[in-house]
Amino acid sequence: MSTHVKRMAAAVLAIGLAVSAGACSSSGGKKAEENPAGVGAGKANTPAMTVAMVTHAAPGDTFWDIIRKGAESAAAKDNVTLKYSSDPTSANQANLIQSAIDSKVDGIALTLPDPPALMPVVKKAIAAGIPVIAFNAGITSFEDSGALAYFGSDESVAGQTAGERATTDGAKHVLCVIQAQGQVQLEARCDGVQRGFKGGKYDKIYVNGQDLPSVQTTIGAKLQQDKSIDLVVTLGAPIALASIQSIKSANSQAKVGTFDFNPQIPPQIESGALQWAIDQQPFLQGYSAVDGLWLYKANGNVLGGGKATLTGPYLVDKNNVKFVGQFAAAGTR
Repeated sequence: MSTHVKRMAAAVLAIGLAVSAGACSSSGGKKAEENPAGVGAGKANTPAMTVAMVTHAAPGDTFWDIIRKGAESAAAKDNVTLKYSSDPTSANQANLIQSAIDSKVDGIALTLPDPPALMPVVKKAIAAGIPVIAFNAGITSFEDSGALAYFGSDESVAGQTAGERATTDGAKHVLCVIQAQGQVQLEARCDGVQRGFKGGKYDKIYVNGQDLPSVQTTIGAKLQQDKSIDLVVTLGAPIALASIQSIKSANSQAKVGTFDFNPQIPPQIESGALQWAIDQQPFLQGYSAVDGLWLYKANGNVLGGGKATLTGPYLVDKNNVKFVGQFAAAGTR
């Protein structure tokens, strides 16, 4: 069994044990409840605690809705008050983390898209006695920050998976689209695509992911400029949807593959407009980050043994989209 599979299995087992423990109460057991994500679970009878979740989510990016649902699901089970905040700029994200420290929360779950800018305030939290768990971004830096654990995809491996799939599909010229500059996890994805792709030419462009009309125009212009591009690889579901429109407006024959998922992605895969999506299972990231802090506070547990616990990559295409799509429709994939 690979290390990747072992880590995922360990995370699932630990979460399952936590759910089972949380279902018990002093009266001999508690009936399962519906939590905010619609996933049934019992509720822990451990002392109430407050967890701050601070991410680099950009306004309107539906990916983060799924992470938040996972976090809310775990919070409902674990008797946790969840305080969620986000900002796509590193300085503002650091300020939000400082605010969480100042409010003396019981734990902080955070993303590390810009480690040099964020690690000093993470270390402040730890020095203040607040346990920190990282997720989604910062897999290569979380240990140096002092965070207890990390939940997310190895984006370098995920990128290589995409590049290998592009090669298998017969692509000859890949364009990788990055929607935000300076974020380590996005750069790792495209770098991985380049390493994994053996079919021909590779290019990379940057777009402003917070301005989807601009994204569509920029990609369309690139496709008109270079007709040899036959596969556009995007790093987020909204960017993939914009790319599909770009291809139509540019009268291009290029295909699209993407990272990440939202409820709009399965129909695009089923129709053939989208070839595949590499899912990092954001619901699991949000859930595990909150649940990991609860386990640490309630029983001293550290999931992953101080190493990253992988939630991806999980490749979705026409072979498995119907199965995964039912959960996407519910907003949890």
